[in-house]
Amino acid sequence: MAYYLGRDVTVTLKTENGTRGVAITGAMDGGGAGGFATDSAGSGDVVTDLTGVDIGIGVQDEDITYMGKKSVLKAEIKKETTLSLTRKKSTALWEKVFNSARWGADSGSIHLGLSAPPADGSYDNYGYKIAVNMSAASDVLTLRNCTITGHTVSLNADGTAEETLEFVTQVAPAVS
Repeated sequence: MAYYLGRDVTVTLKTENGTRGVAITGAMDGGGAGGFATDSAGSGDVVTDLTGVDIGIGVQDEDITYMGKKSVLKAEIKKETTLSLTRKKSTALWEKVFNSARWGADSGSIHLGLSAPPADGSYDNYGYKIAVNMSAASDVLTLRNCTITGHTVSLNADGTAEETLEFVTQVAPAVS
């Protein structure tokens, strides 16, 4: 697990297809239209007011025992990478995205996560692509096919302070 302060990294969100983001209409922060993981050039949204980034890499394995044998086999089932983004809460956009667009955009509309993966293995319409640029080292960690798995809001006596959006992927991260 690695934890970075928001000032040490730059995080860019975009949908996997890269040409369109998720259009959020009737957003709760004023009733207007907004967007998530897109900009006019299609290069993604840079997360603003970022306070913390938590990256975790885990492995799920299974213990297998054979009848009559004393040895136990540990078999790796899958790897997963989790990313938690924490920012100062300014709008209700992340809440709206968590409730309606957890799986990205599919052909211009919100992906519902109910379709089967394509047979050729191309997941270019599923999830989000997240680029974490380490400012000090010029390394970029890219996570592909991320889905949103959680959203939390921290409260204090004066109101809401920060919100966290959690992403998870089973695709191996790329470092460049």
